Amino acid sequence: MVELRSRRRMSVARQILLLQLALLTLVIGVGGALAIVDERGDSDDAIRRQVSSIAETLALSDSTAQALASPDPTAVLQPQTEEIRQATGVDFIVVMAPDRTRYTHTNPELIGQLFTGNIDRALAGETFTETYAGSLGPSIRAVTPVYDAKGTLVGLVSVGVTREEISKQFAQSIPTILAITAAGLIAAVLSSLLVSRRIRRQTLGLAPDELLTMYEHHDAVLHSIGEGLVVIGRGRGGQAQVEMVNDEARRLLDLPNGRVELSSLPSTLRDVDAGSAKDQVHLTDLRILVVNQHPVEWEGKRIGTVLTIRDHTELQNVLGELDSIRGFAESLRSQAHESANRLHTIITMVELGRYDDAVAFATNELRVSQQLIDRLVNAVHEPALAALLLGKLSEATERGVELTVTEDTALGPVSTLTARELVTLVGNLVDNAIDAARSGPDPWVEVTVMEEDSMMVVAVADSGPGMTPDALEKAKERGYSTKSGSRGIGLALVSQIVKRHGGTFVSEPGLGSMLVVRIPIRHEKASQ
Repeated sequence: MVELRSRRRMSVARQILLLQLALLTLVIGVGGALAIVDERGDSDDAIRRQVSSIAETLALSDSTAQALASPDPTAVLQPQTEEIRQATGVDFIVVMAPDRTRYTHTNPELIGQLFTGNIDRALAGETFTETYAGSLGPSIRAVTPVYDAKGTLVGLVSVGVTREEISKQFAQSIPTILAITAAGLIAAVLSSLLVSRRIRRQTLGLAPDELLTMYEHHDAVLHSIGEGLVVIGRGRGGQAQVEMVNDEARRLLDLPNGRVELSSLPSTLRDVDAGSAKDQVHLTDLRILVVNQHPVEWEGKRIGTVLTIRDHTELQNVLGELDSIRGFAESLRSQAHESANRLHTIITMVELGRYDDAVAFATNELRVSQQLIDRLVNAVHEPALAALLLGKLSEATERGVELTVTEDTALGPVSTLTARELVTLVGNLVDNAIDAARSGPDPWVEVTVMEEDSMMVVAVADSGPGMTPDALEKAKERGYSTKSGSRGIGLALVSQIVKRHGGTFVSEPGLGSMLVVRIPIRHEKASQ
């Protein structure tokens, strides 16, 4: 049972090592065996060429034909053939008559006896080789004819090497083959160990079933967590590419199923070379996202980036409504403070007996305030927008900024934007303008909300330094604040609403700085 568990828990690296060793041992062993067989065949071929060359050289020598024609060929040829045999390392050289009678032989006792073997092809004028078991045992021999000067066949020459000698020569080459095979096996083992070590480090020494379990668990966790997760790595050539996107990230970024290209991500999320970022606000057409960015490094080299994404759309909407309520409360507080000051002034005038001045002061303040309220309520159909503008007037006065709602301001009932969107759009533009105007002397802000050619136009001008087109584009993407060292998402929220309804959001030249929003509107149908 322990052995079975050990085998089941064997790491991927060890399994690959054992498979590699078995495969390489088999390949190298078969290769070595084939090398030995090939070497044996090459050895036989070399012997055949050697004996054929010696036999033909001896047969073509004039001295051989002359010796065969002499009264005692053995006396002349035996010393010569033995000297040649010893010099070339062959086992026998037999010179014979056409009737097989031997004139020479390694064993002198066999001289005069008949040659055993095939000579028919040599008698026909052909040089050939064969393997034959002769008087010295099995051998590879060559037989060739000998002709005199007139072209008459006068004898035959046979040269051979015994199998025993061939085996001895072959045995001498085996250690070399075995040494090469052993060196190859050692190199294969070392390379397999290196590969196994690298794989073990990359797989953390885990077994295949453990890797599978880990993958399944991690995949389930990554796709079930409430945060969006995007992993950007480096592909071939060092090009950035999206390697993993979980389900929540696809939902938040409106990404399609299947492989996701880097170009499919919002432009603000494609800067994979940026450093760490914490709680950055990114806006899409429909959502407000908070993004954390973490670089991934290995051995000091940047290999990728991990993005975690959270949806703050609902939270931001709640915070926006809270800010609006806080603004209204602040406005009421300011108005209450101003009303108290005016009331104290009137009471003091009464105590001083200046009744006519008190009545005139109270009547004038009430008339101016009521005229503004009546104008906005009559001109602006949406009560929330009218209340917002009145609140911003008081807020701007308290902050030392002169805010003017132009006489052109008029907006009928529209169904394109909700009350929340109207408040978010106009409120953020006005807040941004008030902040920008306060940076200079004599700050002022001018607001116009009107309908023009079936377009809702919101124009907010201020005495601030203005925004360049690049700064405005940056504000539309990530958020921007005119406050030094601060970043906000007010203008980005405005841009989000504008994109949602197919409008435009631009900076126009004019007196001071001016931001203009134009959104196509449709009127609510009157009830019949």
